[in-house]
Amino acid sequence: MFDLKTLIAEKDHLRLDLIDQHINPTFAKVLRILGYDINFTKGIAQYLYDQNDNRYLDCIAGFGTFACGRNHPVIRQAITDAMNLDLPNLPKFAPPALSGLLAEKLISLTPPNLDTAYFCNSGAEALETAIKYARAATGRNRIIYCKKAYHGLTLGALSINGGEEFSSGFGHLLTDTTPIPFNDLSALQHELQKDDAAAFIVEPIQGKGVFVPDDDYLPTAAELCKKHGTLFVADEVQTGLGRTGKLFACQHYNIEPDILCLSKALSGGYVPVAAVLSNRSTHNAVFSSLDRVVVHSTTFGQNDLAMAAGLATLAVLHDENIIDNAARMGQSLHEQLAEFVDEFDLVKEVRGKGLMLAIEFGAPTKFKLKLGWQMLHKVDAGLFPQAILVPLLKEHHILALVAGHHMDVVKLLPSLVINQSDVDHLVASLRKTIAACHKFPGPTWQILKGLTPHLLKSKKSKKPSPKKLTTQTQ
Repeated sequence: MFDLKTLIAEKDHLRLDLIDQHINPTFAKVLRILGYDINFTKGIAQYLYDQNDNRYLDCIAGFGTFACGRNHPVIRQAITDAMNLDLPNLPKFAPPALSGLLAEKLISLTPPNLDTAYFCNSGAEALETAIKYARAATGRNRIIYCKKAYHGLTLGALSINGGEEFSSGFGHLLTDTTPIPFNDLSALQHELQKDDAAAFIVEPIQGKGVFVPDDDYLPTAAELCKKHGTLFVADEVQTGLGRTGKLFACQHYNIEPDILCLSKALSGGYVPVAAVLSNRSTHNAVFSSLDRVVVHSTTFGQNDLAMAAGLATLAVLHDENIIDNAARMGQSLHEQLAEFVDEFDLVKEVRGKGLMLAIEFGAPTKFKLKLGWQMLHKVDAGLFPQAILVPLLKEHHILALVAGHHMDVVKLLPSLVINQSDVDHLVASLRKTIAACHKFPGPTWQILKGLTPHLLKSKKSKKPSPKKLTTQTQ
């Protein structure tokens, strides 16, 4: 008889070995090198716990998935209730039990121009949907997107990703796409004036690097799109549902997108789900006739467990005032971290909104420290943040992440249920860790020195053979 608890107990010591053998050996290697090979045994609210019951403050939160915290009892109960009701899940050619309820609730929370919902499984799938919707609604093909953007890793979404590190090696992508600098209205206007763009797709705050636009950027962009018949698509997969201190990041700028993409937090961290909200005319351009009723669909869309998770998540966000908490804790965290700019030579900027924050580091002015910085960046342009993240994890039990490839930026994305004690602990731990980085040579730089041979070996293994080099230059 199958017993999940027993199976986990028997195999848990092999967790990383199984990843190494059967899933992603490179990822397993990275975890071992950085010391991230911790077997977390449980997650509760904003915390993770290891096998010795040590508590860790999780400032990654599943890349923003756990807005309501891990294993929220209300969301879990809703999913349990859905299973116990023996609902007729995925009837396909019959009305689903719960998707209409979630659509109704979401639409009641969004701008009035958005009155139709489409459900799928992930942020990338939502962006694929937005691309298809925009093309169908406008009769145009071209998509404008921003450099440094992140919209997912499926083929269409990858074609509007602003980082070559994700697209390299996968051959030809969609060709009718145009990258422009983020927060650059003149570049956007130049492209829109061609009157051939189906959509401008943008994150209200860019996830990679946590870049916040000027106050007038998004409102003016939306006006320009409307003027030139281009749909304005807001990718709120990460910023949506309270992350920035408002239900939607678009609310900071008083804009109404033509298409709004949501995912991550909508799942409650339990069942993958995404929503694409649009107006009826855009929706009807896709599902334009009886024989096109399922022209765009996904097998697990509208499944009862995902819908139950979404409904419960929206209720918890409201009932427990989680978004207000995100605004308060985000402000407290931002204000305290902002002091680091004057306090530390290495800290150049603190930016973000709500509980989506970044600390950017830069070249110091003191000679010895500057020399160490330059030497390190010759080895690898993105190595320095590990001088923060590794001791933050090992010494202070805080899990955080790098904001993007080859960026000297540490990103903080905790659950929205963190409290003032968590904020103060995070600030104190960061202060101590960053202060240690200003001692060169010192223990922190020894960590980076230990990582350098692994990076050099990895780069050497990536070098193409002379034959390949010849082929590439022809």
